Amino acid sequence: MTRDSKLKSGSVGSVGSAELLVAIRNLYSRHPEYFHHEPWELVHVLYSLNYTDDLADEVEISAAVEVARTDWPEWRPAA
Repeated sequence: MTRDSKLKSGSVGSVGSAELLVAIRNLYSRHPEYFHHEPWELVHVLYSLNYTDDLADEVEISAAVEVARTDWPEWRPAA
């Protein structure tokens, strides 16, 4: 099973820093309470929930968060 299929199937696997946008979108979909957290807070959240293999750089997370928040209506689950 590939990492992408694990994320889509509901099994939260570890992802590398290059896949942060996918990880953050997945985090926001499964845990919407994290949507308004700051990137420095998400560093530990992503690591603790096994979305990343290591503590990701706050700058990388910040860039991914910015993209994820701007295109939220396009990928959020239907209510």
